[in-house]
Amino acid sequence: MSSPSAAPDADVVGRIRASFARQGAMTTIGAELADIAAGRVAISLAIAPRLSQQHGFLHAGVVVTALDSACGYAALTLMPADMEVLAAEFKVTLLAPASGDSLIAEGQVVRAGRTLTVCRGDAFSEGVPLRATASGLPMYRVD
Repeated sequence: MSSPSAAPDADVVGRIRASFARQGAMTTIGAELADIAAGRVAISLAIAPRLSQQHGFLHAGVVVTALDSACGYAALTLMPADMEVLAAEFKVTLLAPASGDSLIAEGQVVRAGRTLTVCRGDAFSEGVPLRATASGLPMYRVD
């Protein structure tokens, strides 16, 4: 999706890992943090039949869920320690069915504002070009 970003400090990484571990949704879909960088987070998950839709592809809702979390955590890497994020809006375009063994959802900050951070997200499966893209995903900063 982009060139590598600088590594955030250990406190930020620890805070994101702890928050991710509390997410029941990420546990339910079997997602894992794959990479954490300043302004960028990647989440991976195994594509399994229990997450499929009726044609055997990964369900679009699972793809969107992974993109939402990747963008939210990307925003969180740039926020003060006493802040959290919540999604404000979604615009996801599904470009092709997600199939294969795994999906990677990457979120990247486009613009970090005082109360609203705009992110974009991209999802890939099996190293194949884009399967989904999320544009202008704003994340509210929550005190």
